[in-house]
This record gives sequence, structure tokens and C-alpha cells, in this order.
Amino acid sequence: MEVNDQLIDKLAHLSRLEFGEEEKNTIRDDLKKMIAFVEKLNELDTTGVAPLLHMSPEVNVLREDKVQGSIPRELGLKNAPTHDNQYFKVPKVIKNPSEA
Repeated sequence: MEVNDQLIDKLAHLSRLEFGEEEKNTIRDDLKKMIAFVEKLNELDTTGVAPLLHMSPEVNVLREDKVQGSIPRELGLKNAPTHDNQYFKVPKVIKNPSEA
């Protein structure tokens, strides 16, 4: 794969980044090194090596779903700084655009 200015410009456009000429040169060198590394990996003989699908032998270790009760509303609101006996009250964090 050839690493040229068009490729770097395309990658910059896709990632919504802007690079100066010095940065493009650095990126070009880094991309060439990465591609060379991946091409070097292609030289390995992987005959008989099973693909690694998971990092551990455990697969889909999930707990059993159990129906359990929940705490009563009064107990849930007990330590809330402010509430109205039904909901937690919190400071407003989203402003109406017309109020800005």
C-alpha cells in the first residue's frame, strides 16, 4: 500500500482533522512503519494455529436472571438531599436554548 498525500488527506477528512505539512510528514512515516509491521506479520507461518476468538477460555460468563424484589420508594428516597416523596430532585443541568 502506498502512503501518499492523497491517502493522508483522505484520512484527515474522514477523521475531521487538519494537518500541517510537518505533521503530514510525521504521519506518513508512522503509517509506513505500521504497514511494514503488518506486512512482516504476514510472513509468519500460522499453519495449525487456531484463531484466537477470546482472550480467556471463559465464554459468555453470565449470571442467572433471578426475579428479586426492589426496595420501597420511601427507603430509596431516605438519603436523598431533596425529593418530593415520589422523585429525586436535582439541579437543572440542561438549559432551554431560548433562555440562553
